[in-house]
Amino acid sequence: MQEFKVKGLTCPNCTLELETKIQTLSYGKTAKLSYIKSELAIDEKVNLQAVKEILTSENAHLVEDDDAVNRLQTQKWLLGLAIVQFVVAMLIDLRSANSFIVIPLYLGSIVVGGHKTFLKGLKNLVSFTFNIDTLMTVALIGAIAIGEWKEGALVAILFGLNEYLEGIGMEKARKSVEALLDVAPKQATVIQNGLERVISVHDLQAGDLVLVKSGETIPSDGIVIEGRSSVTEAAITGESLPVDKRIGDPLFGGSINNEGVLKVEITKAFDDSSLAKILHLVEDAQETKTPTELFINRFAKYYTPFIMIIAVIVMLLPPLFFQVTWGKAFYQGLAVLIVGCPCALILSSPIANISGITRNARNGILVKGSVFLEQLGKLDVLAFDKTGTLTKGEPQVQETVIYNESLFQPISVAIEKNSTHPLAKAILETNKGELVATLEPEDIVTLPGTGIKATIEGETYWLGNENSLQHLDIPNDVLADIHELKADGLTLVLVASETEILGIYGISDEVRTESKGMLEALFNLGIKNTWMLTGDHAQTAKTIANQVGIQSVSSHLLPEQKVQKIKALMQAGNRVAMVGDGINDAPALATADVGIAMGKGTDSAIETADVVLMQDHLGKLPNAIATAQRVNRLIKINITIALGLKAIALLLTIPGLLTLWIAILSDMGATILVTILSLTILIERK
Repeated sequence: MQEFKVKGLTCPNCTLELETKIQTLSYGKTAKLSYIKSELAIDEKVNLQAVKEILTSENAHLVEDDDAVNRLQTQKWLLGLAIVQFVVAMLIDLRSANSFIVIPLYLGSIVVGGHKTFLKGLKNLVSFTFNIDTLMTVALIGAIAIGEWKEGALVAILFGLNEYLEGIGMEKARKSVEALLDVAPKQATVIQNGLERVISVHDLQAGDLVLVKSGETIPSDGIVIEGRSSVTEAAITGESLPVDKRIGDPLFGGSINNEGVLKVEITKAFDDSSLAKILHLVEDAQETKTPTELFINRFAKYYTPFIMIIAVIVMLLPPLFFQVTWGKAFYQGLAVLIVGCPCALILSSPIANISGITRNARNGILVKGSVFLEQLGKLDVLAFDKTGTLTKGEPQVQETVIYNESLFQPISVAIEKNSTHPLAKAILETNKGELVATLEPEDIVTLPGTGIKATIEGETYWLGNENSLQHLDIPNDVLADIHELKADGLTLVLVASETEILGIYGISDEVRTESKGMLEALFNLGIKNTWMLTGDHAQTAKTIANQVGIQSVSSHLLPEQKVQKIKALMQAGNRVAMVGDGINDAPALATADVGIAMGKGTDSAIETADVVLMQDHLGKLPNAIATAQRVNRLIKINITIALGLKAIALLLTIPGLLTLWIAILSDMGATILVTILSLTILIERK
């Protein structure tokens, strides 16, 4: 696929029609024309000249054809000239009613303000394509035919003003996304053979050594190898507070070095960095269609033909059956035609969704598409993993019960020394000061949801929870110790051989300070129920749940059992989100209506979930849901406004009060209100 920037897209409905035409070309079936991004993606085999001709039919063009054209600026000057001509004509008309002067001025206003619409409409009439340009052209011809010069000029001006304001609104939404994308660094200072050289970030490779001075942007993900500084990671995590960095600490591309000089070893080429993935996903997220948008697009296809039928009825029935003059009926029918523009309806959703996605991205919340934003605002139930999600994921050994002094610690260290699991780190940490014999496992097998089985010096050993000890009958004294440790709310890791239990680690994990407040905020947002889904034992799970305010708990769950629980909650009619770390909970994240991962920008979190909290905590989850709920509410309001104003305009035909300028104002008012309301989502409330 090749991509081009496109200038001159004036409305979402026209853009859809252009995309449909391009898709009829050879190899054009996969073409995507984005009104939001002003971009065209087409197969390389498509005839580019044919594409250009199709775009030209709506006065659009590829940027490569004329990059210097500023459509909105040109449109503003033409609109201003048309308004001046109209005002002068009105003043002369009021004083002398000199038709030889007034009519040419009104006609000039129509030509200057509506010539592009008129030309596009004529082409559409020839090809029997009926869109807003076709309807406006028919209305203008009709107004001139019956001598309504003033009304025709006003319609042309109001329609031009409507298009201009619509373009301003979309440009504002586009710029909000572009401002987000502008955080990407452009250049990097590379150190090679002791010399500094400035290169494009896209030329960076893993292993390159770069110099980052105070105030500069870190070009890609890397590790500090020299220097110390504080770094602002707002571009990635949304957190404005600086983070101290020293030798060995990881860095995100797009972060800003606040003071000092850092030497950084690049660990990823820029295109593979966390920032690049985030920016790519934000761009892609704008193009996903929600169920609401798909319905609106389908509805719009039938709406305009329906309005045309109504217009014909209004032109024919009153003169035939209600003694209304043909001239007045024809005028009313023309006004009804203008009401057929579906642009405000089509705009009711996408600008609001872009604004919601952009606002969340600013706060370090990555929503992968409008469809997930919509679902995020409709949630009933949230299910949470425990370790590393509601707790800090930094467990510590609180109690140790040893039954075999010679084997317990050496076997534990041998099995866990190459593991990155938080519980493994706790076990290694507690044994760090001990003289532990160095043993090498011959074979290690992970038992999902239970633990690890390893072969050491020809013997088989198990390390994990109680479910990993199915091969043993647990003695009563060991059972008593297990119950006592559980009563204290500790997570248990048991170590056993083929014949005996060697010992038990009792581990606790500190609850995140924000967890309780976060859950209270979720209840205030209307979340009906919260669940903890954990592989830990019931007592520990209940202890943590009581501390933070989780309503329901399911413990002793294997990964596939978490999936079953999520499915059960969904089958009960709930909209369910799963919140986890994006690795161990991947099946449950994929199963839920919305998978929410927290991982401070880790690759696995970005790739697994539908929504990624780039911070290392859940504090901004309520903000993400509140924004999504606000977007959903605004879309409903926008649809009501778009259809409501048009319904009022149509009802005015009954007493014969609908005029051409009222018809265009109903569309213009709807478009302006829909755009302004949608853009308010970008405003941060203090």
